[in-house]
Amino acid sequence: MEKEQRAPAIFDRALLRRRLARAAARGAPDFLLARAADDLADRLAGIKRPFPRSLDLCTPATHFAQTIVAGGRPAPLRAGRFYEAGVDLVAEEEALPFAAEVFDLIVSGFALQWVDDLPGALAQARRMLAPDGLFLACFPGGASLIELRAALAQAEDEISGGASPRVSPFVDLRDLGGLLQRAGFALPVTDVDSFTLRYDSMFALCAELRAMGAANVLTQRSHKPLRRAILLRAAEIYAMRFSDADGRVRATMELVWLSGWAPHESQQKPLQPGSAQMRLADALKAKDSSD
Repeated sequence: MEKEQRAPAIFDRALLRRRLARAAARGAPDFLLARAADDLADRLAGIKRPFPRSLDLCTPATHFAQTIVAGGRPAPLRAGRFYEAGVDLVAEEEALPFAAEVFDLIVSGFALQWVDDLPGALAQARRMLAPDGLFLACFPGGASLIELRAALAQAEDEISGGASPRVSPFVDLRDLGGLLQRAGFALPVTDVDSFTLRYDSMFALCAELRAMGAANVLTQRSHKPLRRAILLRAAEIYAMRFSDADGRVRATMELVWLSGWAPHESQQKPLQPGSAQMRLADALKAKDSSD
């Protein structure tokens, strides 16, 4: 019998849980969650379905769960990485204890960016959806914090002669549609909400990331604290390359959205190759003649 192959450990899960729990206990800044919850409300408002059995998959705090209830639907079961107010079950996104086809809706916010095996996590979500069930997830995309990554890498390279990863990698939007299809979702859609945050300095940005529990948890991170000289040089580079006229610095943020449905016979199907009733050349001629 072949041994199941596990994905390499990219993130230190125990450290992540501790940091998120500490951030939650101290009242982590929630403006990104609030923005995503507003977007979730808009997406669900256009779908006239009750979704009686829903799951909130490891979203920090209760923003997504409250959005579902505010839309007139039953409260979701909340799975979290650690026990906090409103969490019904502690679970990991890659090892979920649910049977197949038990949910009509699964939502997840700011959680899947920290999984080691994203294709596997998506496949599990698909398995847990009943036919014609909906999956909606949101997490930071590939261009998030590009300024911070660039400033830290340049400063460390200048002073130490090399750079170690200091900011977690984010998935590129172009790869996500294929991952949804690979997981078995029908009608997959990906889109992105891009915006710019502004801070007094790089240090203010880093302080907010720590307050959110979003500091570096890569297993391959350097365990040595960054030298003061590197931090000061990084802040200088950041201010020089990514500041506005008023001296405040910019931080790019991308919120990537994924959506997909569990296949059902009622869903619209793409046309089969060769099934068109008119050749493209004939269609173009018809258009030319009508102009």
